[in-house]
Order: sequence, then structure tokens, then C-alpha cells
Amino acid sequence: MSVATATTGGGGWGQMALWKKILIGMIAGILVGAFLGPEAELLKPIGTLFINAIKMLIVPLVFCSLVVGVTSMQDTAKMGRIGIKSILIYLATTAVAISIGLGLGTIFEPGAGLNMQPDAGAAAAAKEAPSLVSTLIGLIPKNPIEALAGGKILQIIVFALGLGIALNLIGEKGEPAVKMFNSLAEAMYKLTELVMKFAPYGIFALMAWVAGKYGLEVLLPLIKVIAAVYIGCILHVLVVYSGAISVIAGLKPVQYLKGIVNAQMMAFTSTSSSGTLPVSIRCARENLGVSKGTASFVLPLGATINMDGTALYQGVCALFIAQAFGIDLSMADYMTIIATATLASVGTAGVPGAGLIMLSLVLTTVGLPMEGLAIVAGIDRILDMARTCVNVSGDLMVSVLIGKSENELNEDIYNAKDPVSEPEMVQS
Repeated sequence: MSVATATTGGGGWGQMALWKKILIGMIAGILVGAFLGPEAELLKPIGTLFINAIKMLIVPLVFCSLVVGVTSMQDTAKMGRIGIKSILIYLATTAVAISIGLGLGTIFEPGAGLNMQPDAGAAAAAKEAPSLVSTLIGLIPKNPIEALAGGKILQIIVFALGLGIALNLIGEKGEPAVKMFNSLAEAMYKLTELVMKFAPYGIFALMAWVAGKYGLEVLLPLIKVIAAVYIGCILHVLVVYSGAISVIAGLKPVQYLKGIVNAQMMAFTSTSSSGTLPVSIRCARENLGVSKGTASFVLPLGATINMDGTALYQGVCALFIAQAFGIDLSMADYMTIIATATLASVGTAGVPGAGLIMLSLVLTTVGLPMEGLAIVAGIDRILDMARTCVNVSGDLMVSVLIGKSENELNEDIYNAKDPVSEPEMVQS
């Protein structure tokens, strides 16, 4: 619905796309903050309400989405085998992607020198980060209700995955619970959509406060953030995906890169993995030679759980926020960020505002200030184009690997000199 209204020529504020509203809110907030100076502190409570609303979503959204994501997988022999292979590859590439993001964040240091002041609670939480061993031991919750109440994200993720698997194993007896979780997940998606409608106003207030307190210098590092994310996305496609095509499948990566261009174009302009799905399936079948059955299963699964581009973006942004607020992250924090983003990708890919929601999840897990969301929210659309392009490229890479391993890849089509499919603009 929002895509349709965004593409119409006219319309006022109500018909404008959310990313445009957020960008306007950010720019207006910067201007107002620069004008008001320290008095912009009066606007901060409006932004705090928005941050609190996002915090409110995290636990129920992640829990319900993960349970639904696991229970939705068909458990027949072949589909189960393909599903397991796909999920393992998706999770592995997601972990690599966020590692690249953290590495680029370390190299570029986009937030260095900003000297922003975190709330006392956030600073304390960051200083008390657990060791790697205690993090691993603490993955299994002694009391899942306590984990839910306390917002212990990694424990919640593990419990949700276990519960989803158990519901699948008990068959018909689990169907009522599955229906309940599906209903709750849909309600959380709708609530997330409602909260995100408030985003332009929350971002306006927070950016006014930031600009009033720290001045316009806070904007310059955003160029570094954009550069780091785009460089990381290009490296991930050219090195990780092309390398997997060459090493694992034994195929020419150039043919893969040629065959996915149409889907990449659609993903870059639409910023929607789901909206790109029809083009992705056509590219997989007609350009890459993947069988209909494999493409029809692997690609929708990837559109749901594969978030390599988003994970890379989170790595860069998490370090940017840590550097901006002068918080040093330990190796345990790095491992926690990688684990959280990788596991959470199973359940939050299809959620509106997924990038900001998942970033808030990562920030919460390692005790970084949530106020940092406001700084990156204004450039989220620019970053979203690159990360969606990577997500779709990863989906197609996995479809080729699975097709090859299942002997369902037509290499004559794959090795054809020229791709045959053109992008089809999906209206829905």
C-alpha cells in the first residue's frame, strides 16, 4: 500500500513514503536544533517516547516472529534437506557480513571524535559487558519467562527457536499454538507499522536535540557510514558470493553476476526483497538455470531470513554509535553482536522497519545508547538500497549452490553468454 501511494505523483504528507518523511524529519530537526541550540533539549522527550516504543516492540516481535519462522518450514524429506542447507548457508553468510561491517567500522572509525554523552544507564550497561564464556553459557535461559521479562535477547532467540522446533515435531497437537503465534506475529507486525508512522516526529525531536547539543559537526561522519556500508556491500557480493559460486559450486562467478543484474536493479530501487521476489525467481530459472522447485522454495525462504546486507549495515552502525558515544567494545561484545544479528535474521526480515528494529536489537544486547538510532535513521533509505541489493544477491547465490548440490541446475542455461530475462515491474 505504501509503495503504491509513494509512486503516485501527487498527494500530501499522508501519502508520502515513510523514508521521505523520516528524511524530512531529520533535516527539519537539524535546522531547528541548530537554531534553538541548548533549548532544543525541550524536544527530547518526544524522541524518548519513540525510542521507548521501539524498545516495547523488541521482545514480543522477535519472539513471535522466530516461532512463526521456524514453524512455517515444511518438514518433508527433500524440503527439509534443502531447507537445512539453505538456512545454514544463509546464517553463515550473515555472520560473515556482519564481521565485514564490524571490520569496516573499525577501519573507517566514522564516529571517532564526536564525544557524545550517553545516558548513565547505557554507559553502565556497556561497561559491564559479559565475557565470551559467560555469554555462551548464558545462551540457555534457566527461566524463559524471566528472560522475556528481562529482555535477554540471546536467551529469547534460543528459546523461541527451540519452541518452534518442538511445535513442528508434535504435529497436529501443535497447530493451535502455531495459529496463536501466527496471529500474535501479525499483530506485532501491525503494531510495528503503527510505531514506525511516529518515526518522523521522533527522529525530528532527537535530531533537534543532537544538533542543538553537539552542533552540525555530527553530520559529517554520516558520509563515512554510507561509504563504509556501500564498500562492504560491494565486497560481500564480489568476494563472498562470487567466491562461494567459484569454490563451492565450481561455476564461473561472472555468469552469476551477469544473471542477477535485473534482480539487483529491482532490489536497489524498490528496497524490498519480497517485492523483488518475482524478478529473482525469473532470474534464477532463466539466467542461472535453477529448477522451478528449488527456486520456488529457496528464494522465498531467503526473502524471509536472509539479511546479509542488513547485518553488514548493523556492524558499521553499531561501531559508529559506540565510537560516537566513546564506548569501547570488548571481543565478547563483537561476538555477541555477530551472534545476535545472525540468529535474529531468522525471524525479523519481513518486518516493516526491519533495519532500525534489528539495529535497536543489537544496540540493546551490548548496552549501546538507543539515541544513536536517530543519527542513522535519516540515511536509512540510502543504506537500505544497498543492503536490499545484497540480500537479493545472496538469495540467488544460495539458489545456485542448492541447485548444484541437488543436481537441479541446468549448466547450459547458467553458462549461456547473455541473460534472457528482463526485469518486470511488479505493481503490488
